[in-house]
Amino acid sequence: MLTDTAIKTAKAKDKAYRLADSEGLFIHVMPTGKKFWRMRYRSAAGKEQTLTFGPYPTISLRDARTMRDNAKDMIRQGVDPAQAGKIAPALSSAREADSFEVVAREWYELRKDLWRPRHAHDVIHSLERDVFPLVGSLPPGQINPRVVLHVLNQIQERGAVETAHRVRQRMSDVFVHAIATGRADHDPATVVKAALRPVQRGRQPAITDLDQAREMIRRVEQSAAHPVTLLAFRLLYLTAVRPGEVRGALWQEFHDLQGAEPVWVIPAERMKMGRDHIVPLTRQAVEVVMALRPFSERWPHLFPNTRRPKIAMCENAIGYLLNRAGYHGRHVPHGFRSTFSSAMNERYPQDHAVIELMLAHVSKDKVAGAYNRALHLPKRRELSRLWSEMVLTGQLSVDELVSSHRKPSM
Repeated sequence: MLTDTAIKTAKAKDKAYRLADSEGLFIHVMPTGKKFWRMRYRSAAGKEQTLTFGPYPTISLRDARTMRDNAKDMIRQGVDPAQAGKIAPALSSAREADSFEVVAREWYELRKDLWRPRHAHDVIHSLERDVFPLVGSLPPGQINPRVVLHVLNQIQERGAVETAHRVRQRMSDVFVHAIATGRADHDPATVVKAALRPVQRGRQPAITDLDQAREMIRRVEQSAAHPVTLLAFRLLYLTAVRPGEVRGALWQEFHDLQGAEPVWVIPAERMKMGRDHIVPLTRQAVEVVMALRPFSERWPHLFPNTRRPKIAMCENAIGYLLNRAGYHGRHVPHGFRSTFSSAMNERYPQDHAVIELMLAHVSKDKVAGAYNRALHLPKRRELSRLWSEMVLTGQLSVDELVSSHRKPSM
């Protein structure tokens, strides 16, 4: 396999020559000294073809390998990357004025002020994560239904079927904008709607029996996983907040961690109900947060993405953890809210209203314009302590959770 040093030191010769990397990827050294990334592959008809990605060092070795992997994914889907065009992580120097990404960002800018901040963030983040790396550099008019379906299949294959449907709708809106502004003639995202897996609605699976939940936690926390993912899992079930609120947790949201009343204040823009939510942190929850410092304190998020640490961890990381432990279809990350609600309401029925408040289940009609984010905070702190002690019975300590697992750094 190639290295940057080998590429940089490769000298021009009288004739062009190749330096092979792997899986068909090679760099073509021209007599002029210029170097271009190319890939050899066989089309569905069995014909050998060459795909050109672009020049080195504009396209780095890492980027070229990503482009190769994206191309191979498209080939497996029956899409010819040579016909579809570049599928690289769209490099700013290579983008055309009317690329899909440019049109999408234009569409987004026209609408973001009409949306709540959290929704606006979700929209652009989903495009940046799932769409732009594959087709962002293509003109909208050159994207066909098979290419769109390839993009959406990448999302479905990680188990995020509902996300695939949302992304399809957003892509469709971008294509409509492109049609209206004369940069496309059709909307291929509409065509593929029926080809996606249907979204199964209803209650999300959850284990609500406390003893069974403890056993599940033991199995999950004894599995091989990155310590940061395991710590995210523990903070999720200790606080019973929504998975997205844990995944997007920022260091700036945590206060008084060394004091008598540590809290996590989740801002309104990250909450489903659009109001700040205050979470009293127990001693055990603070231990989780403190254990994260060596891993992620230098990044904005408590739980950064392992490959791109400036953004939050993968939305399905905790779900994959549960699935690998044998709980696919039996319990999902969101299910811990049901576990918490069932266990606490069964034992403390007189505190039902406070338990609902802890889950951020507060009717807008009941609080009108006088919502107090610290309502019943002493009682919430007490119930949080009782829950932590119950659910952690027989579990590993935080030190054991971190030290007994691999991949210690990010």
